[in-house]
Amino acid sequence: MLVVGGGGREHALVWKLGQGSSVTDLFCAPGNAGTGALATNVGVAATDLEGLRDFASREGIDLTVVGPEEPLVRGIADVFARAGLLLFGPSRDAARIEGSKAFAKEFMARHGIPTAPFEIFTDAARARAYIESRGRPVVVKADGLAAGKGAFVCATPDEAVKAATDLLEHLVLGEAGRVVVVEDRLEGQELSVLALCDGESYMLLPPARDHKRAFDGDTGPNTGGMGAYAPVTLPAGVLEAVRERVIAPAIRGMAREGFPYRGVLYAGLMLTRDGPAVLEFNCRFGDPETQVILPLLDEDLGELLAAAARGELPRREVRVHDRCAVCVVIASEGYPGSYRRGVPISGLDRAAEVPGVVIFEAGTAQDEAGRLLTAGGRVLGVTGCGRSLEEARERAYRACARISFAGMHYRRDIAAFPVPSGQAGPGLAPTSSGSHGGGPRGNGDACFRMEEGRERG
Repeated sequence: MLVVGGGGREHALVWKLGQGSSVTDLFCAPGNAGTGALATNVGVAATDLEGLRDFASREGIDLTVVGPEEPLVRGIADVFARAGLLLFGPSRDAARIEGSKAFAKEFMARHGIPTAPFEIFTDAARARAYIESRGRPVVVKADGLAAGKGAFVCATPDEAVKAATDLLEHLVLGEAGRVVVVEDRLEGQELSVLALCDGESYMLLPPARDHKRAFDGDTGPNTGGMGAYAPVTLPAGVLEAVRERVIAPAIRGMAREGFPYRGVLYAGLMLTRDGPAVLEFNCRFGDPETQVILPLLDEDLGELLAAAARGELPRREVRVHDRCAVCVVIASEGYPGSYRRGVPISGLDRAAEVPGVVIFEAGTAQDEAGRLLTAGGRVLGVTGCGRSLEEARERAYRACARISFAGMHYRRDIAAFPVPSGQAGPGLAPTSSGSHGGGPRGNGDACFRMEEGRERG
């Protein structure tokens, strides 16, 4: 198998795929220092679609799994399909569900999928007039891919007017912002629900929740994600509503419109007083949600992804371990703004000794002496697993305390919620409806051995 990408999400995919008996050889393009200990890193960029195709063909790759959104939006699935190569990920047409916010909103409107009221603009003056007419907080979104920087959650009309003007007139995000979506700001709790899809049917993965703001108390700028936890305990009926009102109509709608969806469909949701509403769709695994979802799966991930890519996904619920997972992202000083690279990292071996902890490397590299160095804004994802949210969280933070590099920072409040006595609390066990399927499986911490593999590498 070939995993495309080089971040923490791809490290988690390589780690989980490597545990399955269906996988004999693993490659990652371009990979990072962490993936290099578990797979063979390949010097091909994730955006070099033809180069990836040629490598997969030359090496006899049975399945390619794409991590980041850009190759999918650019059509890597179509390039591979024309070469007769199997790939897990949606076609270029289907990937528009993430690649174009305007397309996604209009698609939801056509198929009755709940989302915030919206309008689409290419003219700044009309956008400003609409914002001022709403009389309520709005969100301004660039239509195209913007590396997580295209959504402006505005508290006042002035903020929204500035965001629309910056995008449409000043072109602060270039081509990505030439079309803008303005939508009402929804209130409630956010939730991430991912589904493996084969074009007709789907399997829901354990629901997760991430933390976007850079600092404690949900303060500071938005980031790509500073941590996550899974699964999320939900009120009765919520997950069924997500199935029936969001996931199922999205898959049916894409099939009816001629671009059946094969891959992972990520629904970013707001749980409002009127039920779940879609904030956005993504066409790939989330980051850092992947780092807490995959450790919970009691499945051969390679078998599942290959079946989905072939249009043969099993008609059953996904099997999960009776565990909770909490991921804390350790970032470079200055992230999500400018930051240094090449800073030596220490303490990973000691951190990996904490029971139930697995460390996913996101922005890392090795120098000629074998030292581990920072190579990105989000450097490490420290995932703790336990029988309760408190245990998973305590393990993750105990491991974080053993890691050190100059300027590192991380939030201290990931998954920090008061848990009433005798209750599971947010993010613990599968919902009472049993919709995560399968029940308890496996032998607990036995699956958490990645760092031993890293040392051997």
